[in-house]
Amino acid sequence: QFLQQYHHYQSHVEIFTFQPDKPSKELEELVMFLAQVAHCYPEHMASFPQQLKELLSYHHTVLDVDLRMTFCKALILLRNKNLINPTSLLELFFQLLRCHDKLLRKTLYTHIVSDIKNVNAKHKNNKVNTTLQNFMYTMLRDSNPTAAKISLDVMIELYRRNIWNDAKTVNVITTACFSKVTKVLVAALKFFLGKDEDEKQDSDSESEDDVPTARDLIMRYATNKKNTKRKKKLEKAMKVLKKQKKKSKPEVFNFSAIHLVHDPQDFAEKLLKQLENCKERFEVKMMLMDLISRLVGIHELFLFNFYPFVQRFLQPHQREVTKILLFAAQASHQLVPPEIIQSVLMTIANNFVTDKNSGEVMTVGINAIKEITARCPLAMTEDLLQDLVQYKTHKNKNVMMSARTLIHLFRSLNPEMLQKKFRGKPTEASLEARIHEYGELDAKDYIPGAEVLDVESQKEKGGNKEEDGWESASLSEEEDDGEWIDVHHSSDEEQQEVAEKVKSMPVEERKAKAAAVSTSRLLTQEEFHKIRLAQLSKELNSAPGKAAKRKNIEIDEEEEGRGELLSLRDIEHLHKKPKSDKETRLATAMAGKTDRKEFVKKKTRINPFASSSNKEKQKHKNFMMMRYSHSVRTKNKRSFREKQVIL
Repeated sequence: QFLQQYHHYQSHVEIFTFQPDKPSKELEELVMFLAQVAHCYPEHMASFPQQLKELLSYHHTVLDVDLRMTFCKALILLRNKNLINPTSLLELFFQLLRCHDKLLRKTLYTHIVSDIKNVNAKHKNNKVNTTLQNFMYTMLRDSNPTAAKISLDVMIELYRRNIWNDAKTVNVITTACFSKVTKVLVAALKFFLGKDEDEKQDSDSESEDDVPTARDLIMRYATNKKNTKRKKKLEKAMKVLKKQKKKSKPEVFNFSAIHLVHDPQDFAEKLLKQLENCKERFEVKMMLMDLISRLVGIHELFLFNFYPFVQRFLQPHQREVTKILLFAAQASHQLVPPEIIQSVLMTIANNFVTDKNSGEVMTVGINAIKEITARCPLAMTEDLLQDLVQYKTHKNKNVMMSARTLIHLFRSLNPEMLQKKFRGKPTEASLEARIHEYGELDAKDYIPGAEVLDVESQKEKGGNKEEDGWESASLSEEEDDGEWIDVHHSSDEEQQEVAEKVKSMPVEERKAKAAAVSTSRLLTQEEFHKIRLAQLSKELNSAPGKAAKRKNIEIDEEEEGRGELLSLRDIEHLHKKPKSDKETRLATAMAGKTDRKEFVKKKTRINPFASSSNKEKQKHKNFMMMRYSHSVRTKNKRSFREKQVIL
């Protein structure tokens, strides 16, 4: 019976080859039947998959829509039963993406992604992957824009699913950034500008065990007597801890694709050339600028022509100017010659930070200057800094707070550039702060702060003591069940004593001791914890010989640790909410009003289509018409009881 059906199929195929554009319902049914039972008769059906592939490859442009879909489904079925080699079938399916059949393209896209996923399920099949990636490289240059776009979508989807997350895939996608087809270009740019969700989730789950907790600080300050001075010192310590926690968060590479580009310098130069000659929409130009700035910032590239190009757009009236300021900040790094960044800073200062502009424009300008100088401190000149710092007393609160954040930044970067009245109280950390020269590396041969530890490890000595302590604590618990036990925090007091000793040591001696500790043994987590606490205290303790006379200026500190990339909020951040215009206030008021239909008296009319009564008509009549009516004239003469009855 099977052979009878198979011969029947072969005769239909011969008829089909003479007229491939005609629909054939019988051929569809026979093909699906044979595909279903192919695994039962492997000897007879050996040439069946190859025959189907040849029919599709030769006649796919003229085939009937339903028949073409049936052939593809039959091949997918055979592939799922592992009767076809994946490489040749997937190459055929990529060619079929040129067909003007949306449903077919969608089906093929789903199968291609799932099939490559299944091929790499147990382990990476490098042979198949390499062959397909080479084929993809040609498909991205295909003359048919739809086929090129879907091929790119397949690669992006496979990268996001961590199947093809290697450098070869990323570098094949880089070629799509130079496509003449706008859809392909935009898809490739979005891929490089997008975030990897998995890494974002990983960063959220990171533990913060290494950072000193607030409880440590409270215990440290609770051992001595309580007064206002110590309370203020604790509050200040909590603020520094909050800032330190933000800094100590591990850098998350949300844009891992950018890290896998083989030659970022060449890639960025080509993108800039394309941007200069680009005739696409403004949004596409913005995406190109964004990608170039990220490449320059992350890989610390030299692309000097990019900065004058960006400068042309740095005008307050420019569309999306805050994003362009963000790109300028992202493209700044320590290896860019300061003269180039200085011209960008002067352009922003001249165009944005002037009294003729509104407060929001000035705030955005100062924020942009702050972010650029944080990445390239040498670009800031003393004259420009003195001018910007004067806005500390500006009448607009947003401008004033932005100027204060700039002052705060330079207190940690290089306090010497500020006037003496703006430097704040000198601390140990501020005395050590200095801006490195252009190209200078600050490589240390010791762990900074290790001088607070002893040269010899005290771990073995303290082991027995800890055991004794545990035993005594357990005994005391059995004796006194319902009473508090006073615990002596010796470690905190010892740590404070060590900190005082270290403070009195000269700088060279500190470095020598830190180097001795760092090279003598492997440090434990507890020891790193102590080092971090000591480094935190440097930002609190006043410098030697300086009394704590002046309080530090309170600043709304919302600066996160600067990672690889900035957010738009860093540029647009306003400390005071701007006033709403009349339309916005009115819209808010109307949105807040509830639907008042429930308070209206419901009409209890038996027939809803009946005409209104005379009593209802009187309500809508003009008062002058009703003035002399009997009901109005007798209204004043009603008694209190009559009014009660009416109501």
